[in-house]
Amino acid sequence: MQAVLLVALGGAFGSVCRYWMSIAVAQWLGEAFPWGTVAINVLGSFVIGAFAALTGPGGGLEGNMSLRLLVIVGVCGGFTTFSSFSLQTMNLLRAGEPVAAFANVAASVLLCVLATMAGAAIFTRG
Repeated sequence: MQAVLLVALGGAFGSVCRYWMSIAVAQWLGEAFPWGTVAINVLGSFVIGAFAALTGPGGGLEGNMSLRLLVIVGVCGGFTTFSSFSLQTMNLLRAGEPVAAFANVAASVLLCVLATMAGAAIFTRG
């Protein structure tokens, strides 16, 4: 039960931060290009990489599963799922699997854009 609460708390915090950051960046840079989303995805990717290193083998907080659940699953999950995608791609590259890493990037971007278009097409009236 503690794990679920940590994920929920982190997810709520990450979601609120995403909302605030998207508003702030849109006010600062405008809405012509989705800079808020780009900034959120880049920051989330940095945070998930940092906490994976800190709580992983050889990290300063090695084995701290509560912190991993709170930050990696909760905060980053609520803030952006792009951070998980980035971590998985990095792990493929580190494992010596550049073809799989490229395939992950290509498939994720292409399929997500197509799915977004499909969802919009299905639920657009007219």
